[in-house]
Amino acid sequence: MSTTSNRKTNPDACPHASKCGGCQLQNMTYDRQLRWKQHLAVKLLGEFGHVEPIVGMDDPYHYRNKVQAAFGRRRDGTIVSGVYQSGTHRIVPVDDCMIEDETADAIITDIRGMLRAYRITVYDERNGTGFLRHVLVRRGFSTGEVMVVLVATTDRFPTKKPFVSELLSRHPEITTLVLNVNPKDTNLVLGDRETVLYGRGWIEDELCGLTFRISPGSFYQINPVQTEILYRTAISWAELDGGSTVVDAYCGIGTIGLAAASGAGQVIGVELNRSAVKDAISNARNNGITNARFYSGDAGEFMRAMAEDGMKADVVFMDPPRAGSSKTFIDSVAVLQPEKVVYISCNPETQARDLRFFAEKGYRVRRIRPVDMFPWTNHIETVCCLYHQKKDFITGPYEPKDAMYLKRPK
Repeated sequence: MSTTSNRKTNPDACPHASKCGGCQLQNMTYDRQLRWKQHLAVKLLGEFGHVEPIVGMDDPYHYRNKVQAAFGRRRDGTIVSGVYQSGTHRIVPVDDCMIEDETADAIITDIRGMLRAYRITVYDERNGTGFLRHVLVRRGFSTGEVMVVLVATTDRFPTKKPFVSELLSRHPEITTLVLNVNPKDTNLVLGDRETVLYGRGWIEDELCGLTFRISPGSFYQINPVQTEILYRTAISWAELDGGSTVVDAYCGIGTIGLAAASGAGQVIGVELNRSAVKDAISNARNNGITNARFYSGDAGEFMRAMAEDGMKADVVFMDPPRAGSSKTFIDSVAVLQPEKVVYISCNPETQARDLRFFAEKGYRVRRIRPVDMFPWTNHIETVCCLYHQKKDFITGPYEPKDAMYLKRPK
């Protein structure tokens, strides 16, 4: 398949690129994108050490296993679905996308085509009326399981049964269907309430030899092929010795921590999102992993509590959002003083800022590697391994003194 992205020379390039704005590098071949990203990583992170060659994809298309579409109506009454134009709430109609999962795109297109027959209205954010706001589809890359989430303004869905029946008839690959209710005037896609209309309410996928449960709101990397490379790199660089105490900060559903558990003495995962913590606990149980525990709370405060209790960690894994970490969090890491910190970032600019904070605490960067998680976009994922010389530390199972956590069920 040609990777030329200029439509003047390649008619297969994305026709939505100029309006959507989601794929900023449509003017580049894939090889040129990798060179551009490598240059940017060196520019932002090169002051900390050698930046290893970026790891690209063999097939950089249709890699997004999570697809969400906004629904709206044109002035002539036509129902549209697609993505918001970059920096606006203007919907760009999209039926198929070069980076989105093709099964997900087909399901969303069919849902849009079914709405009139079932008298389902779409949301009008100008006056807050209408029923359907978004459709979210997640597909397990390894398992093929498909979850569809209808995001609506209310749980009153009079034509629910026939609508669900026809959708499942059209797409028998759907393994669960969820109605999520979001009545608020907000930029957030998902609301706080949900009802399972079909199936279990969650799907499973396989990553690094483990099975993970994914709920509608769970964070799970969108590119499973590159995620496996990213996580295996991070765990390899941690150099776990079978007895290591590992803290998985920002742990989400436990992906990194559980993948590292086979080489660790104990894994402690911390995450603010209680739903994600419940998924992490289930994931540990379902994979037969007994040396990992997950707690709901602020990871920085948790690590300070560990230090106050006389405990230390060998390795801290951290994978913060695009805004990066915070000086307060890094201060907490320094108080706990792990020998190594493995920092995964989706924004090397904020990562560079955070690495300067770590340098003030005596940490030095040992290795840096970019991984192309998001082909055709200007986003870069990077993993950095930092190390610190420190004294001996206390080992053994850790239980926080506070009661604000979720224990793994027996």
